[in-house]
Amino acid sequence: MPNTRYTKEHEWVRLEGDAAVVGITDYAQTQLGDVVYVELPAVGATLEKGAEAAVVESVKAASEVYAPLAGEVVAVNDRLVDAPGLVNEDAEGRGWFIKLKLNDPAALETLMTADQYRLYIETVS
Repeated sequence: MPNTRYTKEHEWVRLEGDAAVVGITDYAQTQLGDVVYVELPAVGATLEKGAEAAVVESVKAASEVYAPLAGEVVAVNDRLVDAPGLVNEDAEGRGWFIKLKLNDPAALETLMTADQYRLYIETVS
């Protein structure tokens, strides 16, 4: 997706207006298997880059989702609490986790582009 950036920890982030929408990649959800539980942070929480932002439990394992950039949580995807399978169905769309007000929006440029992420996936697969 254009304007979407990626981390080596398999999070994606996309600016939508003033908010950065964050989720896990399709690759990550495939590796996890069926997602059965998602724990989200509180709105208003302040996250540092690389800090735990959420927890995902699947039939295979529990994993942390890290904040790709520093910022304040301005929204969470409450639908994931009742329907965690949305992560499997549409990881890079309706399965988003949080929206952040970034401390430094220019830092988004430090993350991988879609092409760079595809190449990265080839090295870790």
